[in-house]
Amino acid sequence: MSEKIIKALKKLADYSEKLDEVPVGAVIVCGNKIIAGSYNSMERDNTSLSHAELKAIRTAQKKLKNWRLNNCEIFVTLEPCVMCSGAIHFSRIKKVTFLASSNDYALSDLPFDIEIINLQDEEYIKQLKNFFKKARNARKIRKLNKKND
Repeated sequence: MSEKIIKALKKLADYSEKLDEVPVGAVIVCGNKIIAGSYNSMERDNTSLSHAELKAIRTAQKKLKNWRLNNCEIFVTLEPCVMCSGAIHFSRIKKVTFLASSNDYALSDLPFDIEIINLQDEEYIKQLKNFFKKARNARKIRKLNKKND
């Protein structure tokens, strides 16, 4: 994976985090060129469909004027969930590269013919852990404040 792609992914994840979203970014590459990129915005958009991968796929399909992304690859900061994995499969993307795996599900467990590359980027994993630690602490503080009201 090129430095340019990693930089783009991390920039999108950082932007997502600034919006108080889970810091996930996704880019789609076709012919060694980034043609689409997006970030999580479920909270802001108030919909479970605003995953970075789904938004990037939609943008790439519009740009290419084709729902088939046969010659494209997707790069994501976090391993795609089952919903996003299905969208990747049905968009005919054949290669997925991600910076961190999820403990909740495994793309490799799905019956899809997709090449999977898991890079386990320590810098991004640390960012993700810190995000969830802050989120848990914020939840605890809200609960305490409600008890004291």
